[in-house]
Amino acid sequence: MESISTPKNTREILNKYGFQFKKSLGQNFLIDDNILKKIVAEAGIDERTGVIEVGPGAGALTQYLAQKAKNVVAFEIDRRLEPVLNETLKPYHNVEVIFQDVMEADIQTVIQTHFKAAERVMVVANLPYYVTTPILFKFLEAAPLLEAMVVMVQKEVAERLEAKPGNKNYGSLSVAIQYQADVDILTVVPQSVFIPRPNVDSCVVKIQFLKEKRVHVDNEAFFFKVVRAAFAQRRKTLLNNLLHNLFDRSLKDEVLSALAETGIDPGRRGETLTIEEFAALSKALLKLSQ
Repeated sequence: MESISTPKNTREILNKYGFQFKKSLGQNFLIDDNILKKIVAEAGIDERTGVIEVGPGAGALTQYLAQKAKNVVAFEIDRRLEPVLNETLKPYHNVEVIFQDVMEADIQTVIQTHFKAAERVMVVANLPYYVTTPILFKFLEAAPLLEAMVVMVQKEVAERLEAKPGNKNYGSLSVAIQYQADVDILTVVPQSVFIPRPNVDSCVVKIQFLKEKRVHVDNEAFFFKVVRAAFAQRRKTLLNNLLHNLFDRSLKDEVLSALAETGIDPGRRGETLTIEEFAALSKALLKLSQ
C-alpha cells in the first residue's frame, strides 16, 4: 500500500472518513517520510523486534514499523480513527490496534501476552504532548521487559530528559530517566512536518535501558522522595528544600549531619547533584525517615 505520510495522502484519507482533529487529545500527525524512516532506522527494528506504539493516528509510522518488525501493538485512545486505521493498516497482518488509553493498560501483561515470539521489545511512538511525561513514567515501570524507547517528544521535554547536573533543564525527570537509561537526542524535528502544525519544535529521543540501574539504592521510593524534594523550589538550597519538603525543621542538625556524611555542601542546589550523590544522600537520610 502507498505510504500515507504525505500531506496529500493524509488529508485525503482523513477527509474520506470525516475525521476532525481534537486538540484535547494532542493529535499532531507526522507527514514526512524522511523523519518516519529515520525513526525506524534509529530504533534498529528488525524481524526479531516487537514494537509498542502509542497514538498511531492515521497509521503513518505504524506502516513503516510493520514492514520491519516481528509485530506491532498500537494503543489508540480515539475510536474515531478505527475506520481510518482499518484501511491504512489492512495489508499488515502483524499489527494489532488496541483502542484503549495506554495509561490504563497493564504494560507488563501486554508484553508477556503479545510478544512471546519476539526476542526484544521496544516502544516507538510519536507521543501526544499533553501526556508525554506520564506515558514515559508508565513505561519506566516496565523497563525490565523493554530494550529501548525511540519517541518523538516536545523539544523542551527532550532537553530535560538528556540534561546533566548544572544544566537549567536538569530536574527530577532527568534523574528518573537516567537512573535506568542512557538518553540521546537523535534529531530536532520542525513544526512544519505535522498536521495540524504544533506551536513547538519536537525531538526524536532514544532512551536505551541499562541492564542494571545506574546506582544502587536501599529504598527506591525514598530515593525519589529525596530527588523531588531537592528540586521542589529550584532557587532554594538543598538544605532548605529538604527541611521544607521532606523533614521537619526540628531535624535540621540530623539533616546537616547526613549531608556532612556524604560530603555534600548544604548550600548547594538540587540541580547540581549527580545521581550518585542523590543515591548517597538518600542512604544517609533514610534512617531519619523511619
